[in-house]
Amino acid sequence: MNFMNIPAFKNQQQALIRKNLSEIYAHERAHKAAGGLLTGPIVIEWKDGIPIGGHVSISMPRLNPKNPQKTIDNANTVIDSALAPADPSSQDYKVASQAKSVKAQAERLQNNKRLDYYA
Repeated sequence: MNFMNIPAFKNQQQALIRKNLSEIYAHERAHKAAGGLLTGPIVIEWKDGIPIGGHVSISMPRLNPKNPQKTIDNANTVIDSALAPADPSSQDYKVASQAKSVKAQAERLQNNKRLDYYA
């Protein structure tokens, strides 16, 4: 083994770790910025000292029959947050899809309330 290359290897490894961490953190920061108060802290996942992923928890809206507009607004925030990074993951698309489903339910409820009002 050539011990003269060990410092170069460590420097390359450190650069890779910094690059991974920077990319992961930027992705999660985009979620957090768009999700605002509905999001939790940024969590970076590590394996063997190397950042491998991350996540930001977000409060998925529940249908509020008394205030469907609030449900719609919260669903829009979740959708925006899930799709905020330049490179959304498959999990990000799943979260956006779930929020779109809740939003559609709230919109139907809101439209039915309007129809009842004018009937």
